[in-house]
Amino acid sequence: MEEDYLRKEKVQRYEEFVDKRLKPDLVKAINERDKVFHQQKMFLDLKKNIENLEKNGISSLRSMVNLGSEVYMQAEVPDTRHIFVDIGLGFHVEFTWSEALQFISVKEARLARQIEEYTHLIANIKAQIKLVCEGIRELLQLPAE
Repeated sequence: MEEDYLRKEKVQRYEEFVDKRLKPDLVKAINERDKVFHQQKMFLDLKKNIENLEKNGISSLRSMVNLGSEVYMQAEVPDTRHIFVDIGLGFHVEFTWSEALQFISVKEARLARQIEEYTHLIANIKAQIKLVCEGIRELLQLPAE
């Protein structure tokens, strides 16, 4: 009787650990990795746009710019040889096309490393969840799946 109570208490603590610690950590890691994927896509799009500008020799540009809340305004860029790139923390740097492409290459490598680290972290958290669930199964003396 006492043993069953202790076993149920252990199972409850393990379940709480999975639900209150590991699963939120997993969700957070997945969300952070998704943010990095989004950044990677934005830099890839910027790289393609710069390469198109270079290839087509475009020196001026007219475009529609989203001001927010799906409100657009027509914008004219008289000289596209220099562009401003968001380098993080709210800072923007003026680059030439070649400088921007160099920066993007470095940034893409860093983002790829971050994605790899988050993927590894996600795999570790999933392994911990599986390990704790296996411990719960053994405590309950259920047959292996």
